[in-house]
Amino acid sequence: MDCQTYFFRLLARREYSTEELRKKGREKGFEETEIAETLEHLQEIHAQSDRRVAESFILGYQGKYGKPKIKQKCREKGISQSLFEQTWEQLADQLESEDLSGLKEKVMRKYHLTQFSNLDSKTKRRVCNFLQYRGFNPFQLLKQWQTEEG
Repeated sequence: MDCQTYFFRLLARREYSTEELRKKGREKGFEETEIAETLEHLQEIHAQSDRRVAESFILGYQGKYGKPKIKQKCREKGISQSLFEQTWEQLADQLESEDLSGLKEKVMRKYHLTQFSNLDSKTKRRVCNFLQYRGFNPFQLLKQWQTEEG
């Protein structure tokens, strides 16, 4: 099996970043020049795109994780910071409002809340930990949600 056929088989299942494909090609024993030529060809015919990989990560994890966590996951896959930032800016407007409302509803269900204005310290700490673990700024979100109620 040649490098191009191998990469097409991988890309048929899911999107891979350039760095992931390069690593898989090395593990399979292909020469670095063959890998580079194949990746260039795949990008020319739009079979592989790091931008699509970044978009799928952002869309897949938006609402579940915040920007820092998604950025970390993209970095692990070999997506450059500049490409991530460009993609984030393009998608941010359409995603931010709908996903934060979904997150608010999820927090309210999980912690059996009716409002955010008078949280006891234990519940507030648990909500903050929940939001912070997912990469959100908990104090900013709680303040925003409190002002929406008032």
